[in-house]
Amino acid sequence: MDNFVNDEGYFGAYGGAFIPEILHPNVKHLQNNYLQIINSEDFKTELKDLLKNYVGRPSPLYHAKRLSELYKTNIYLKREDLNHTGSHKINNALGQILLAKKLGKTRIIAETGAGQHGVATATAAALFGMKCIVYMGEIDMQRQAPNVKRMQMLGTEVIPALSGSKTLKDAINEAMRDWINNSKDTYYLIGSVMGPHPYPDLVGRLQAIISEELLTQVEEETGKAYPDYIIACVGGGSNATGVFYHFINNDKVKLICAEAAGQGIESGFSAATTHLGSVGILHGFKTIIMQTKDGQIEETHSISAGLDYPGIGPLLADLKDKNKCSFIPITDEEAIKAGFLLSQKEGIIPALESAHALAILDKMQFNIDENIIINISGRGDKDLETYFKYL
Repeated sequence: MDNFVNDEGYFGAYGGAFIPEILHPNVKHLQNNYLQIINSEDFKTELKDLLKNYVGRPSPLYHAKRLSELYKTNIYLKREDLNHTGSHKINNALGQILLAKKLGKTRIIAETGAGQHGVATATAAALFGMKCIVYMGEIDMQRQAPNVKRMQMLGTEVIPALSGSKTLKDAINEAMRDWINNSKDTYYLIGSVMGPHPYPDLVGRLQAIISEELLTQVEEETGKAYPDYIIACVGGGSNATGVFYHFINNDKVKLICAEAAGQGIESGFSAATTHLGSVGILHGFKTIIMQTKDGQIEETHSISAGLDYPGIGPLLADLKDKNKCSFIPITDEEAIKAGFLLSQKEGIIPALESAHALAILDKMQFNIDENIIINISGRGDKDLETYFKYL
């Protein structure tokens, strides 16, 4: 597997570990042990079995024929929405909970925005019989109520974040406070490629199963060794990192991130981090973040609860700097339109996050012989109420 991070946890200029002193022992212990554990044969064997027989991997690479006819190109959907729990998040949750178990931790905490990571973590905790607490912004709890109920049914306590914008950023703040107060027995199961080193690298490696499967699926489906384009939505960026991972060093594959423009980049209600942000430190790592001139985090907006994080993962920030990945803003309205289009053309209801990636099809021109992969990171059951507000 390619190694994109150095020993200090930096992807180019981004990453690192900027943490309170009380967390240094926990983070250092994780840094010193994660690679040895996740590369061990017993870990890989157990995780491989779970991914196959519990999650249902490999997820299919589906040729969307009617969508392809409409756009006059070859569109393939990587169906992460078919995973157990309904998104790519379960890949990471199972890997990290196995790691937590081997580190001797007994209590799991997590943050969630759209609720999919919370559900995946609650699922993994139930499977392993571990106590679990998930922090979720109060606003996200309201707009993603079905996922809150799922977490509670799985035996997880969901605690609302009541400060700031009451969304993902604030849920992470609450989880960090919990970790500081309970560092000895608690493992913080971060859901995206963010946080202090080694989390961006760890989550990226666990999500790389997506692109690892594509290495064989692309040739089987298209007859070619690699696709022309890979498209994914990006908030923090775990699904984008996972689907790009094994193609990052292939210059013939164009990588495209759809980020949430909200009501428009200049509207003041946006989460288009790479278009509006600057370099700073957030939640223990250095990256591109949306901030004021004096370093305060800007309030973000997206119709999608999973895309309103005010920063991006350090690997993606590095790829942007090196012009290896393009970032295209997608508005709420464009995402809604794309979500309905996929539903009615292919019978697949995508998560609002994934709908942002689909909306890229209206932003670009593709050749008739090109192969485009779009990562359908999650299913849209959780978003039906939001979709129908726009009917």
